[in-house]
Amino acid sequence: MSAADVWIADLTVAPERLDLCWTVLDQSERDRADRFLRPTDRARYVASHAALRLVLAQPLACDPAEIRFVAGADGKPALAGSARGALNFNLSHSGARALIGTAPAAPLGVDVEFIRPIPDAGQIARTHFAADEAAALLALPPDAVEGVFYGLWTRKEAVVKALGTGLALPLDRFSVTLPPAPPRLLRWTGAGGWTLAEIAVDPDYAATAAVRSAEATVRSHRLPADWPADLG
Repeated sequence: MSAADVWIADLTVAPERLDLCWTVLDQSERDRADRFLRPTDRARYVASHAALRLVLAQPLACDPAEIRFVAGADGKPALAGSARGALNFNLSHSGARALIGTAPAAPLGVDVEFIRPIPDAGQIARTHFAADEAAALLALPPDAVEGVFYGLWTRKEAVVKALGTGLALPLDRFSVTLPPAPPRLLRWTGAGGWTLAEIAVDPDYAATAAVRSAEATVRSHRLPADWPADLG
């Protein structure tokens, strides 16, 4: 049985601690951070990528700043050098939270979404989701659609991110359960088993982890409130 760990990070980092986050990033990450126009977006990018490095450094037994990344054949980030293939990982961030998943023996994907008003949820569902998912979502009472939409979205995105296929796998090619039902695949044409797990982030967030392994154990953790201090 495979195992995966999912870490929740609060990205509301004080300026002096954000400076610590900046020190562990490589040049490509710094260059990308500098391209953000909004200071809040820049800060959350820096904090989320520093948190990723902090989480990966523990199983790799190295300094967070020493970690190097490459793009795989499918474009999904992977570890470079001697660490390549040693650990599967995935990062997602939305609003003020980041989700970081790691698994030594199976590909995984994670997705977190800040729940905000989305008046066109029905149109998005009809356009992008499988027909059975869209029908089930639109049959809900109007005041329930928003929360369920985001839960459904994270379930599907986590699967796509685990595959590393991006838009090569349209979201209507497979079906998943809708919240509040436990997450699982309902319609899937690919080989191999899957484990989907709902991650309890905070009341205003929906989050899911998907592991390409049947009956995998998914453990959830939180970085401590002062987590950037660990980078000093």
